[in-house]
Amino acid sequence: MTRVCAVKIFQFPRHANTLKSSSPSPSVSETLRFIISPPLIHNPGTSSLSISLMAHSRPRILEQAEADCDGKITDNIAGERKYAEIVVIRHGETEWNADGRIQGHLDVELNDVGREQATAVAERVSKEFKVSAVYSSDLKRAFETAQIIASSCGGLQVLEDPDLRERHLGDLQGLVVREAAKSSSKAYRAFVSKRRDEEIPGGGESLDQLYQRCTSSLQRIANKHIGERVVAVTHGGVIRALHRRASSHGRSAGKIMNTCVNVFQLSDEDEWSIKVWGDVSHLNQTGILESGFGGDKSSG
Repeated sequence: MTRVCAVKIFQFPRHANTLKSSSPSPSVSETLRFIISPPLIHNPGTSSLSISLMAHSRPRILEQAEADCDGKITDNIAGERKYAEIVVIRHGETEWNADGRIQGHLDVELNDVGREQATAVAERVSKEFKVSAVYSSDLKRAFETAQIIASSCGGLQVLEDPDLRERHLGDLQGLVVREAAKSSSKAYRAFVSKRRDEEIPGGGESLDQLYQRCTSSLQRIANKHIGERVVAVTHGGVIRALHRRASSHGRSAGKIMNTCVNVFQLSDEDEWSIKVWGDVSHLNQTGILESGFGGDKSSG
């Protein structure tokens, strides 16, 4: 499996609010908005996205100075609604990611590269964010990533939430994705179906079931932490569903790389927005998979 040491996407000035892709890919060729704004300030009618920034051109995302010592965020704008800011991070790499093997609910541990990735994102989070809590899926690959992050953030306890688990992929779990169509054709057809209500044979979830489960989870977390910033470590399919909930323009989520940083703001009135998307610039030295089931478009 090929691994690259940086993701080529975009480079733009520190205070620019518009960026354009040079890629011909439909998912990134349109003009994307990137708004750098203070936490908890509502930007009606905007969809704020950043795509995997180069390490030496990373913008200031959020400074620790914007939060007090308890990770609370101050909103000085009178009359504005209150928000929770959730830094959603995909788990580090596993051997099954590298092999292109379908994990779903199967409990696969991080590999050595995954632990290096988790350490890199933990160092970044500890420097760029002040968080008041760390949540995680209960699956090992996410929980171990979360533990490494929590340790770097003052030894916070990791709070497990099973609703942050990856999509259950039924009979496809454990199969290499390139062989799944032959090994379990019925399950594979359900998996690639455009029907969002179609469940995967073998106890698998539909896309709608995944969406309901994980968006409800993130809103519950937000409601507990209005005015605060927290971390949630989860999985590629879950992050894709969260993007669907927060993106008002139906843009593609693109690839969800291991330990990518995605920043959501959720209000106490169920309003969602994306402030940062798919940033893996902390992996400039560690490297990331160019492909691997779990972060690709078809993975949930």
